[in-house]
Amino acid sequence: MGSLLLVVLLFIYGGGAWKFWSGFNRTNFDQGKLQLTLLWPLLLAVNKSYRQNFNRALKG
Repeated sequence: MGSLLLVVLLFIYGGGAWKFWSGFNRTNFDQGKLQLTLLWPLLLAVNKSYRQNFNRALKG
């Protein structure tokens, strides 16, 4: 059961990272693409500006 949960969480993390990476050009950010992509769950939880830009990246 634990390994299934881990696979699901990795799938969600990878999917979010892929969508943000693909839509990065629609955000207000101009640098830090790799860092912003890797830290997306943390930044999404704590930063309102990042949440808005994350939504812009996903709406493409």
